Amino acid sequence: MKMKRKYWPLILGSAIAVGIFIGGKLNFNDSSDRLFTSNSKKDKLNRLIDYIDYEYVDDVNTDSIVDVTVNEILENLDPHSVYIPKDDMQEVTENMKGDFIGIGISFYTYRDTITVIRTIEDGPSERAGLKAGDRIITANGDSLFGRDLTNGDLVKKLKGLINTKVNLGVIRRGSDKALAFTVTRGHIPIKSVDAAYMLSDNLGYIKINRFAESTYREFKKELNKLQALGATELALDLRENPGGFLGVAEKIIDEFLEDETLILFTKNKSGKIDRNYATSQGSFENGKVYVLIDENSASASEIVAGALQDNDKGVIVGRRSYGKGLVQREMQLGDGSAVRLTVSRYYTPTGRSIQRAYEVGNGDYFDDYYARIESGELFDASKIEVADSLKFTTPKGKIVYGGGGIIPDVFVPIDQAMNNETIVYLHRRGFINNFAFEHLESDREAYANVSKKDFIKFYEVDDLVVEDFQDYLEIKGRTNIVFVTYKNEIKQYIKAAIAEQLFGSGAFEEVINQRDIMIEKVVHLSAGVLKTDANTIDAAKDSSTEHSNELLIQTEK
Repeated sequence: MKMKRKYWPLILGSAIAVGIFIGGKLNFNDSSDRLFTSNSKKDKLNRLIDYIDYEYVDDVNTDSIVDVTVNEILENLDPHSVYIPKDDMQEVTENMKGDFIGIGISFYTYRDTITVIRTIEDGPSERAGLKAGDRIITANGDSLFGRDLTNGDLVKKLKGLINTKVNLGVIRRGSDKALAFTVTRGHIPIKSVDAAYMLSDNLGYIKINRFAESTYREFKKELNKLQALGATELALDLRENPGGFLGVAEKIIDEFLEDETLILFTKNKSGKIDRNYATSQGSFENGKVYVLIDENSASASEIVAGALQDNDKGVIVGRRSYGKGLVQREMQLGDGSAVRLTVSRYYTPTGRSIQRAYEVGNGDYFDDYYARIESGELFDASKIEVADSLKFTTPKGKIVYGGGGIIPDVFVPIDQAMNNETIVYLHRRGFINNFAFEHLESDREAYANVSKKDFIKFYEVDDLVVEDFQDYLEIKGRTNIVFVTYKNEIKQYIKAAIAEQLFGSGAFEEVINQRDIMIEKVVHLSAGVLKTDANTIDAAKDSSTEHSNELLIQTEK
């Protein structure tokens, strides 16, 4: 019997569908008996989700179940394999890319209104004419004030597509009516270089807060400026830097190491080793570098410190670093979410892994900071635990250790005054910045003609300002906070906050660094006041705690 022509499209379509199904199952390394088999582990998860979707008595958001399942799986692998939900991807991507699309202001909600703290230099808002202290009350006719609006809601109204315009209604002190500004949205940098300036005639300083796509460009630009100013030595501040892109860290290391010098090597699941070497591109190969690290310097920060330490380049200053020797790769999951999966381990040039143990569980792993406090390690170099089995030797004979972070060449204990818990809390929660803004608002004209250099060198916060801050905290419900022992430290933070709002983030670092004992140590090392070739970590263990502030952990002869 002849088949009617009208059924041919249906038959052809069915054949194509079957072909696609078989092709999806096909693996050219598989034998024929595996062609129509399936992965029972994957099927089990898929079936469970389907049963819940279609059969479970109540409506359930299976997307949330999947998220929980993914997180549970990753938590059983290692502490640094993580899931990034779809809702968080944009922020994560912007942070690591180093910019976003917006209008270019730093703001906070002051009395239910968006208030400009400062405009980004040469950004869209500055070019349009906005100034610090302006209150933005409307965007394209939509109200931007009121208690019901969150910072997230406000940001959404100000962000948008590149080169699109937003019409802002602004109230400015001294103006009788609202002002109108049209701002064209553009790329706004998320800076990863917080500050760059000269500490002395020949010693430059650069602070990097993370290793994003834009970090090397920022770093190189500032390094060139410092070299033009006479910098032959550099303090590279990686404290509190959690890491980022491995390739970016390698490019920064390349600035200091000679051609064909090993930077690091990685080893994956199959045992494949990839070695990365310096090129001839470095501009600071003949300069001396001091790398500042602390217990929160991790990943790419440790790669920088380890590569320079193992190649006998410069001096590592501070406290034992975090201890992360794993490399992650970001992989898309098809629905806008992603996973950062650990794909290899990295090793410093001498062959040491600085990854600390995580077999005890993620809870203990992330609580290691408190264990270091309890052991006394943050205050006394002799409390740092090392294992002789993890001892390595650099080309010039210096002893270094693996297994849980980079141990510095020069130890500097944590400054309990500047790191006082109350002060750190007030700074991180925005109380100091918000007070600084209100202080400036009371008389901006007083600072109109003050230069950054003069402010940093001569301006002093007096006792009356501290009393005003105390009153401000009481109004905000923080009635149990008093400044007696730490009055000078709170003055320094207030001064730094004012400097940042007047002159930008680099000014904050310059002011805070005036009372930084680690910076002071580096300046003394650069000037030759302290030597760096006398003591070892073993000598540190024999020294008393009271002298730990001056301990040098250095080469074994």
